[in-house]
Amino acid sequence: MTRWHEKERPHSAKGEKMVELKQNVQYVKGVGPAKAELLHKLGIDTLEDLITYFPRTYEDRSKPKYISDLVDGQEALIEVIATSNMSEVRIGKNRSILKLIVRDETGACTITWFNQKYLKGKFKIGEKYKFYGKANVKYGKVEMINPVFDIEDNSKNTGKIIPIYPLTYSLSQNGIRNAIENGLKIVSGKLDETMPEYLLKEYHLEGLNEAIKQIHFPDNFQEYKKARDRLVFEELLSMQLALSGLKNKYDNENNGITYSKDVKMSDVINALPFHLTKAQLNVLEEIDKDMESNKTMNRLLQGDVGSGKTIVSIIATYKAVKCGYQVAIMAPTAILAEQHMQEFTKVLELFGIKCELLLGGTRTKKRKEILENLENGTIDVLIGTHALLVEDVVFKNLGFVVTDEQHRFGVRQRGNIVAKGNNPDVLVMTATPIPRTLALILYGDLDISIIDELPPNRKKIETYAVTKGMEERVNNFIKKNIDEGRQAYIVCPLVEENEEINAKAVVELTEKYKNEVFKEYRVEYLYGKMKQKEKDEIMHNFKDGKIDILISTTVIEVGVNVPNASLMIIENAEHFGLAQLHQLRGRVGRGEYQSYCILKYEGKSKEVKQRMKIMQENTDGFIIAQKDLELRGSGEFFGTKQHGLPEFKIANLFEDMEILKCVQSVALKIEKTDPKLEREENVCLKKLIDEKFTKRVEI
Repeated sequence: MTRWHEKERPHSAKGEKMVELKQNVQYVKGVGPAKAELLHKLGIDTLEDLITYFPRTYEDRSKPKYISDLVDGQEALIEVIATSNMSEVRIGKNRSILKLIVRDETGACTITWFNQKYLKGKFKIGEKYKFYGKANVKYGKVEMINPVFDIEDNSKNTGKIIPIYPLTYSLSQNGIRNAIENGLKIVSGKLDETMPEYLLKEYHLEGLNEAIKQIHFPDNFQEYKKARDRLVFEELLSMQLALSGLKNKYDNENNGITYSKDVKMSDVINALPFHLTKAQLNVLEEIDKDMESNKTMNRLLQGDVGSGKTIVSIIATYKAVKCGYQVAIMAPTAILAEQHMQEFTKVLELFGIKCELLLGGTRTKKRKEILENLENGTIDVLIGTHALLVEDVVFKNLGFVVTDEQHRFGVRQRGNIVAKGNNPDVLVMTATPIPRTLALILYGDLDISIIDELPPNRKKIETYAVTKGMEERVNNFIKKNIDEGRQAYIVCPLVEENEEINAKAVVELTEKYKNEVFKEYRVEYLYGKMKQKEKDEIMHNFKDGKIDILISTTVIEVGVNVPNASLMIIENAEHFGLAQLHQLRGRVGRGEYQSYCILKYEGKSKEVKQRMKIMQENTDGFIIAQKDLELRGSGEFFGTKQHGLPEFKIANLFEDMEILKCVQSVALKIEKTDPKLEREENVCLKKLIDEKFTKRVEI
């Protein structure tokens, strides 16, 4: 989030050293090696990570309520006097219930603790205490279970606004709060400002030191808002400036390729055995205009699963080749590259255009032949994976580059393939629907085209959300579909951000299904850490119909076409974001058969039910993505890490739209007046962006 010098500041007191923000978190007071291990799981490795690990919400324990005003199910603070001694009821060898009666001027309340024997003797009749917890109000009786408490004048746990942090196993809220509190003591008043003075004044932004303090332990909610606005402003501005820097780098205004107006895309469009949608034609018009201008094209093509992005890239490829240039098509996996090879060849060979496939596993003799033909210009279109990035892959005249599923490639990798030509036009494709505003942020270095309608022949995928009780019916439904000749995907829950644990879950589920539930069928599994060769083989076998049920983590290849797979079962669907559920659902419904997506979920919370309802009622990926953004915020919204960009630590693009608009206008002003951030007043911004992006913009 921030960049601070480690050397002495000019305005420091003489001899005062700046704080070492890169120091290992284990040396913060009260952390140590064991707790540091737990913090590492949260991505907290240094002191800087610790103080920029922001709360996800807050509990207002600052305003006491009368017992008579307590509402069932709501959390509240009460200030009371103990009116009884502690009573204990044993309910087994090591289990007990402790009860204490307390009162204020409006009524009595029973405080109950389970298995907390150390509290015996802690409270005295007639003494004042503060308790904060959830109230149970039934039939006029009030109870509070396992509350936090303070003795009258102490306010360690109550009487203030308390931060609540995202946690990992075995790390308590108190544990992380204490670590952050001690971290803040080390940096108190010593952080170098990262925003220019003129921006702080013009937009009434809080200084960095105060903002960091108040975001963790706010004095009141006004102070919290000021701190949050400041930190969101910084995060969004640095992102915008970094991306516009990239855009300026790629945006060679007037020295791109100017393709001939005489080569018509309509030659291919009219030869197709189907009609393009209006959205596809609009996008082709935008691409055609870009290609015929002398500005280098850098365009993002967004379209939902099955909206027909590939045919658009094939038509654009035709134009590039017929104007005398070669084309590179880069896909993230071998199987997706092979699929593209089939589709491109099917259309383009009618026009005498030669396509070739280059993969990491291409045999040496064949590879040598491909490289020779590429360099002498007899190959028009080279389709492949990261294998295209290797140094000895040399084009005679590369003029057009297509990268599929952009989020799998870092910005630099895109730059590497582009460098093999002389300012070639670039088309980046993604099937991950992103609300336009978010796309403008994530892909600030690209122009955006959207295919927002599906071809008329696509059947709607029927989606059902079911609970555990329906398991047998679901299994019978799977069997019925397989008996009819179809295939099924079963996706395992994302247990946690741990590949080993997720792989184990997949293997265990496969054993159960193979040996018990579906023993008469061919069941296989797939997970991320398997060797690429193994993964490709399994996907090929599934595609060829040699596997009936494929059990997998979320690594199921993006965009792979298995027309015979008509069932997508998602275990523990409540663990996935809506955008991710929609992506997984898009693996089926690719053939002539009616397809189904069954979301198996646990939990009765309102939010879980609401999310399942959204999935059942909506098939438009853009609407789903917008709802996902509203429900979860952009920090979690398919993790911006995938884009080779740092994650938002605090900004939520749905909530922070006003700040975003403001920041975009600030970024535009800075781009006009000081595009390279060389002026004295912008030096701190340049340092911030260099630290945050330059080293990390590659996946």
